[in-house]
Amino acid sequence: MIEVIDIFRALADPTRLRIVALLRTMELSVGEMAQVLEQSQPRVSRHVRILCDAGLAFRRREGSWVFLTPAPSALAMPLFDLLDATQQDDRQHRADEARLAAVRSDRTAAASRYFALHADHWDAIRSLHVAESAVEARMRAVLGDRIGRLVDIGTGTGRIIELFGPQADHTIGIDRSPEMLRLARAKLSESGADKWELRQGDLAALPLADGSADTVVLHQVLHYIPTPEAALAEAARLLSPSGRLLIVDFESHDREELRQQDAHARLGFSDRQMATWFAATGLSLDRTETLDGGELTVKLWLASRPASRKAIAA
Repeated sequence: MIEVIDIFRALADPTRLRIVALLRTMELSVGEMAQVLEQSQPRVSRHVRILCDAGLAFRRREGSWVFLTPAPSALAMPLFDLLDATQQDDRQHRADEARLAAVRSDRTAAASRYFALHADHWDAIRSLHVAESAVEARMRAVLGDRIGRLVDIGTGTGRIIELFGPQADHTIGIDRSPEMLRLARAKLSESGADKWELRQGDLAALPLADGSADTVVLHQVLHYIPTPEAALAEAARLLSPSGRLLIVDFESHDREELRQQDAHARLGFSDRQMATWFAATGLSLDRTETLDGGELTVKLWLASRPASRKAIAA
């Protein structure tokens, strides 16, 4: 009964009703929320605290920013359905949606500036290996449609979420860089993708529970990590009993300049290395794919727990 009273108290304010409606549309920072509501950040923060205390919203720190996501109690879902039905013709709601579109535009503009600034660098790296479209096509072939709960480690601009999100039950993208997460958020908001969330986290201590993923992907991430075996162990920790881990990275090479120019900690990996590291985490290397077509060879390594393969076969 106390929880129900807290929910009604939290929703008994026009501004907090507006916040709930906005968060059900997209994840927002406190600053962006203040922009849409046309209120000061301290005032918005006070409303957010009340919603969080009632279990209706969740605050997540990302660098110096704080982002808000809906955290609805099962008790509140019927109320949310009622709000959705009554707000469609509400003048204030339409005005909020118009300002929300401006927030999306700001995110897109910031992402465009960043991409333009780094375009030459990324194009130089891409020129060394097979086209990314070919890599993505091979990833689709390897993973198929059985995605389940997807975790994309080192999500960068969120491309893997775009690629596999429609087939996934839910997708979480994790990156250590707040800047990259803001770019991914802008890109995904414009793409119309749903069922996704982004979190800041260190690859050595991922902010997720054991067994919380059915598919884990590290796409062109591992060569940046000084201790890849530790990152693989942490990724394996997330896998459900029938889960799969897909690594996409470079085969061993001798392009030493990539260490200095592009902060590559490792110059690719061999099949033997990957099989050894997988075995140390309790996984078995199920499949490898090789994509030639440039100075660097792209490899795909798919692993799972040995028992899970037997269960699937049965």
